[in-house]
Amino acid sequence: MKAIVQRVTKATVTVGEEQISSIERGLCVLLGISAEDTQRDADYMVRKILNLRLFEDENGRAWSKSVMDRDFEVLCVSQFTLQCILKGNKPDFHSAMPAELAQPFYNSILENMRSTYKPELIKDGKFGARMQVHIQNDGPVTIELTSPTGPTDPKQLSKQEKQQQRKEKTRSKGPSESSREKGTQRYRQDPNASSGAEGDVSSEREP
Repeated sequence: MKAIVQRVTKATVTVGEEQISSIERGLCVLLGISAEDTQRDADYMVRKILNLRLFEDENGRAWSKSVMDRDFEVLCVSQFTLQCILKGNKPDFHSAMPAELAQPFYNSILENMRSTYKPELIKDGKFGARMQVHIQNDGPVTIELTSPTGPTDPKQLSKQEKQQQRKEKTRSKGPSESSREKGTQRYRQDPNASSGAEGDVSSEREP
């Protein structure tokens, strides 16, 4: 999932002659959903958009406050062309999620934003329509976000889960137990390493 986040003094969406949405100071977000996106991508994007510190605080210190901290508005516009792949000079959009799947998924992202923030401050365009988006960028400040991509192969996912379980198991062991394990492993590799064999300095030390 990709998003272009712009800090704005105002932004509007018009379809034909009708103004669909408008905001004053806040964020205008162009959001592109890929065919491989999941709820994890959506949650990541909502969290990042609402918590980006793109605004000044009460003392004028820059990059200190998020849109939620300042009670500003968010205008979110679906933008499948962000998933463009160029073939020569021609854009190809096959990596974008098909409209019949993307619309409910996009609506769920909006609902997530509204439930996380204030619903009356989250505005929207018109999904699938030919829109005129007027953005008055403040700064200009423009941030590009891309959700982290994880493995989609079940075998790879299973491998990662097992690795994570091993890490958690190691962390849960006490220092003495972990040390004993390491000592046992060293002994198996070289039984004479510290066994008091001839020539071993440790065997000559007084108790």
